[in-house]
Amino acid sequence: MDTSLVPRHRLLVLLCTAAALSGTRSPGAAAGRSCADTRQVYAEKGYGTDTAPLTQISGEHLRLCPQDYTCCSSQMEETLALQSERDFLRAIEENSQFLLTTFTQRHQLIDLSEKSMNQMFTKTYGRLFTQNAHVFQELFVELRRYYSGGSVSLTEVLSDFWSRLVERVFSLVNPQYQFSEDYLECVSKHAEQLQPFGDVPRKLRVQVTRAFIAARALSQGLATGRDIVNKATKLTADSECVRGLMRQWYCPLCRGVPSLRPCHSLCLNVMKGCLANQADLDTEWNNFIDALYQVSEKLEGPFNMELAADSISVKVSEAIMHMQENSLSHNQLLSASTQVTELKERLRPMRGFWVSLPHTICNDGKMAADVTNEDRCWNGQTRGRYLPDVTGDGLVSQINNPEVEVDIARPDVRTRQLIMELRVVTNKLKHAQSGQDMDFMDSEEGSGSGGGDQGERYNDDWPGYGPQSPPYNKPPRNPATNPAKPTRVRDRNWKWNRNNGQGRVRSAASGHTCSLASLLSFPFLVTVALLWR
Repeated sequence: MDTSLVPRHRLLVLLCTAAALSGTRSPGAAAGRSCADTRQVYAEKGYGTDTAPLTQISGEHLRLCPQDYTCCSSQMEETLALQSERDFLRAIEENSQFLLTTFTQRHQLIDLSEKSMNQMFTKTYGRLFTQNAHVFQELFVELRRYYSGGSVSLTEVLSDFWSRLVERVFSLVNPQYQFSEDYLECVSKHAEQLQPFGDVPRKLRVQVTRAFIAARALSQGLATGRDIVNKATKLTADSECVRGLMRQWYCPLCRGVPSLRPCHSLCLNVMKGCLANQADLDTEWNNFIDALYQVSEKLEGPFNMELAADSISVKVSEAIMHMQENSLSHNQLLSASTQVTELKERLRPMRGFWVSLPHTICNDGKMAADVTNEDRCWNGQTRGRYLPDVTGDGLVSQINNPEVEVDIARPDVRTRQLIMELRVVTNKLKHAQSGQDMDFMDSEEGSGSGGGDQGERYNDDWPGYGPQSPPYNKPPRNPATNPAKPTRVRDRNWKWNRNNGQGRVRSAASGHTCSLASLLSFPFLVTVALLWR
């Protein structure tokens, strides 16, 4: 321009304007400045540098980054936008791995209890146990089915177990007789009236039922938690989210300052906009985590799964040997008992996970500048302080998000479904705390005692375990007024043979009618019944 033709005052204005405009250029923003650093970082990410400028060029072609001098071509900007989305999804996956690891853990307490019982019974009863081990194996098969979510009635499972067991014990203590199958069926039908094992079956049912209901609810709750985390983290970033991600993470690279990290508050606004729907899970998520924690506490204390499963061997041994109640050494299961304690500790930091996720990501030094470095960070345009306020959590709060435009009038359908799933599983966990299984609410399994008799004692102390446990006053029973059990399909392949050559084996009750009176004529049942009353 020939300045001699320009009036003096206009020349002064032009010079001042040019100076002002040049003052707005960010560090390194000048035509012809080297793009070597940008090209190096771009290549390290595995991309070819064929389209990468050697020196900064005009940025009018840019759609996401500020249209200033740039080291990025249009193709580079598109490539880096996709990279920012991948970085975002990877950050979510990495930070949710702790949840998935916890929810995927299997707590195989039943297997440990079955192994403990087999070792104890083999040592105590030897061949008599091993020859009839399938009776106990069937019990644990059914318990495992229930624990795994099968439609199994614990009351019926335990009742059938005791019916089978009384037949075995009846033959065991009367080796001089050969009992017919019909007579053993008779014994089984009247076992509940005669109570040959005393109150042991009822005690075991209370202990096992409430513990397994809680354990099953916990197992199902963990599985649901895993599914919800998988669904909530398998998201796709929409165009507005990608715009925000690109502007904060890779626009500095295009500007020629790849080492400049986004300001902490800028990062938070971008993350809160991108994760607005996930933050709406917070209330129901916290209720869910609280319910998991409370059920874990029950399993660690009054509903102790290890003691319940372990007590099967103790109670069965008591019933067979008429021993006084004693506590099987807890040391055998201390490797198992720590599982629930460890789970509780892992549940604590899960509260507030979804609203904390933006902070967790932005606290990573590779993702954003430190919160104390407010003046030497990328504010979305240049190096300097980020001035806008940080928005609140959740969808509605994003109405004024300066970085990500969010349509608050369109809640995410999948997120609403996850909220409902959380409510359902939380309700199930709360019922399990009082011994109720919602899968059996219309059966006796869902009665107020969690599968026990109406009015049955159901306090928080383990029966006979702990100084605060009061004695149980068993109601009087009249064998003559209690109906016999319905006929059960018996295992006719089983035979109890115990003839060691001492004495003569006699046939017993082959022609007798199955009645309570005929059974009471056997000294064994009378003696056992009296011993346990």
